[in-house]
Amino acid sequence: MTGKNLDKTYNPQEFEKRIYDYWMEKDYFKAEANDEKEPFTIVLPPPNITGQLHMGHALDHTLQDVLIRFKRMQGYEALWLPGTDHASIATEVKVVERILKEEGITKEELGREEFLKRAWAWKEEYGGKIVEQMKKMGNSCDWSKERFTMDEGCNKSVTEVFVKLHEEGYIYRGNRLINWCPDCKTSLSDAEVEHDEMNGYFWHIKYPVKDSDEFVEIATTRPETMLGDTAVAVNPEDERYTHLIGKTLILPIVNREIPVIADNYVDKEFGTGAVKITPAHDPNDFEVGIRHDLEQITVMTDEAKMNQHAGKYEGMDRYECRKEIIKDVDELGLLVKIKDHQHNVGVCYRCNTVVEPRLSDQWFVKMEELAKPAIEAVKNKDMEFVPERFDKTYFHWLENIRDWCISRQLWWGHRIPAYYCQDCGEITVSNATPDACTKCSSKHLKQDEDVLDTWFSSALWPFSTLGWPDNTKELEYFYPTNVLVTGYDIIFFWVVRMMFSGLKQLGEVPFKHVFVHGLVRDSQGRKMSKSLGNGIDPLEVIDEYGADALRMTLITGNSPGNDMRFYTEKVEANRNFANKLWNATRFVLMNLDVEGLNKEDCKKDLTLADKWILSRMNTVVKEVTDNLEKFELGMAVQKVYDFIWSEYCDWYIELVKPRLYGEERNTKNAALCTLIEVLKNMLKLLHPFMPFITEEIWQTISNDEEESIIIAAWPEYDESLKFEREEKDMEVIMNAIRSIRNIRAEMNVIPSRKARVIMVANEEVFEAIEKAKDYFVTLASASEVVLLKEKKDIPEDAIAAVIPGAEIFLPLDDLVDFEKEIERLEKEKAKLEQEVKRVIGKLSNQGFLAKAPESLVEEEKKKQEKYESMLDRVVERLEGMKNKIK
Repeated sequence: MTGKNLDKTYNPQEFEKRIYDYWMEKDYFKAEANDEKEPFTIVLPPPNITGQLHMGHALDHTLQDVLIRFKRMQGYEALWLPGTDHASIATEVKVVERILKEEGITKEELGREEFLKRAWAWKEEYGGKIVEQMKKMGNSCDWSKERFTMDEGCNKSVTEVFVKLHEEGYIYRGNRLINWCPDCKTSLSDAEVEHDEMNGYFWHIKYPVKDSDEFVEIATTRPETMLGDTAVAVNPEDERYTHLIGKTLILPIVNREIPVIADNYVDKEFGTGAVKITPAHDPNDFEVGIRHDLEQITVMTDEAKMNQHAGKYEGMDRYECRKEIIKDVDELGLLVKIKDHQHNVGVCYRCNTVVEPRLSDQWFVKMEELAKPAIEAVKNKDMEFVPERFDKTYFHWLENIRDWCISRQLWWGHRIPAYYCQDCGEITVSNATPDACTKCSSKHLKQDEDVLDTWFSSALWPFSTLGWPDNTKELEYFYPTNVLVTGYDIIFFWVVRMMFSGLKQLGEVPFKHVFVHGLVRDSQGRKMSKSLGNGIDPLEVIDEYGADALRMTLITGNSPGNDMRFYTEKVEANRNFANKLWNATRFVLMNLDVEGLNKEDCKKDLTLADKWILSRMNTVVKEVTDNLEKFELGMAVQKVYDFIWSEYCDWYIELVKPRLYGEERNTKNAALCTLIEVLKNMLKLLHPFMPFITEEIWQTISNDEEESIIIAAWPEYDESLKFEREEKDMEVIMNAIRSIRNIRAEMNVIPSRKARVIMVANEEVFEAIEKAKDYFVTLASASEVVLLKEKKDIPEDAIAAVIPGAEIFLPLDDLVDFEKEIERLEKEKAKLEQEVKRVIGKLSNQGFLAKAPESLVEEEKKKQEKYESMLDRVVERLEGMKNKIK
């Protein structure tokens, strides 16, 4: 691809796909176990096969690609391991909908085997789409190692872990309270339950004390569950209720006798201090029920409808039942009051249905012991969060963790490797399907119908993808990985589980750093969502502006852990930046006389400007490298952007133009050498952020040693390029030129009009300017530069500006053509006089004043004031000009 010329216009659509195909063809993304190099590994958080690339993916993937390209250029054997997630619930919902729509039957009518065939076919049809979308972003993943969470290798890992944890007593089957989604009809782990703040009510209801006129008042947000109450609990130290502990209450409507029990769980200050206990429908009540050996009465079906234990409410939806119960207790005279109450309600993370706590036989992982090493690993800095504050979220989750419900009532997923003897009931957990029952030798075995929580397989991702449980060379070389890049919203979903899984199975943390990013919000700061209709499709952005502009937008201003707002205007600005770089390169190439360029003499005739730009480049190399090592990607890219736009394009290129067009061979040679060297290093620094344009440009200027920028050596700080004096001098010069430009801009002086520059400077500034008078001719439209050490013979009417160490004066006569300015001001005066006359006439018109709204009259008065003020200034300036030429 080398040796081509750049097109006249920057058009990313023309070359981005071609560049990516070139990288793929050359296998630049591939990484292999290599004893001669140090590994650097990132595993891609696998997007769901149901997914469409969204802006969150775009940010997540860009951050990872920046890091992997940076490390690849630094000489690491850099592996970015990609893959996709089977996403049990999400995929099953999609496939069920498709079967119902196309075949008019349910999955149950179809049967498990046929359903799974349809699910795999769906995966083949849609699963690869998001991969192709990732490639459009420029992801430099090793696609030869692409994995799927349900592929043969991952399934082997999942089965191995399940069997081992079961053998060691960490996995058990039990009848416990779980989170149940009535819509998806499956259990959910705590991490799969999101909490939304909702407006609700506290219903205060009286429970009569048996054989007494007394009542106990309880407050509940879910009166439909009272049908399953088996006790009322009070705090043992609450004097209001001590005389009732051990007494019996009559449960309204049901008329079941339930005890008053004492338990420290009850907060005396909250509500009435008396709490209805429904062990089958509330996690806290479940624990209280275990302590007091209470009966567990389930009053709802798996569709959240009332069951046979609900009496006359059987068959009703839970919310319909709620209304009827409130009506009935009110008629019984037992409804005390209703209070508004805002509270957090658990909803399914997939379908947003309110979750129902429900007693069920499920498989669980005992978490308490597994959590301890994961806590210690972060406390000991074996794994570190970036930014560090996210360790609080991590600790909070792990220190309050409950046993993890891992079984799901679905068909798509890793089927649980547990087999039930149909004759004696024995449960056998095994890697392979057993031939007979281990207890009674019966051949009548049936595998568990449920599948494992999607996060069970995701938890093994950092090592299952590298071949575990087999001891592969990839596992030995690339594990543990270096960094995990993820959003803060899945720290407890995923990070926690990978940590305890890696520590338990391999004895070490799965990654050294967890680089946490925030969400991409819309320009108003709102979360992007289908319901708001404010989502922005990254693929559409790429089609219009190119992937580089999108990537640059997502990184610029981004800081670890913080949300960012997405503005289309920023994408346009970054496309303009790419265009500026493109045009700057074309300028360099047009002036590049390769035949006459003597590289050995490049450092010989360096000027002040050459040394300055080389020294600044050297500093930027050091700072950008340091930023990237600290995961400060937003700061790094801003420095590259500012250096390219301002220092290289706006200053250095303009400064060297006279040398390029001149006849002096040596100074031209030094300028061209410097232009090329700085351009190459800039492209390298920019490459991780904007890979496509940097590669396209690289192919026009590269040599045989570095055929592609993707494998070019990352720039390193060079002490010999440290020119501190030249940097200071150029800062003085640029300050002076900026001041002169500001004066000229304020006075509307055209660029072609030359003016003398008189400067009164101290010794240091004097010396700096003395070396660079030519720069003022080029960049400040100076006809000459007069340097003085003391303030004398300065024209009285000179316009002045002050910079550190110097005063700058520009004679007014040089800046203004008085006759032309008088002519212009006369026209301006006539125009303003006409406007003033018009406004006064309007405000003198009684008909206008009588009919016009007050706001319109006020507006005209403001116009009069403005035009009169402008006219006064023009007259004053006109008189001053006329006095000058008398």
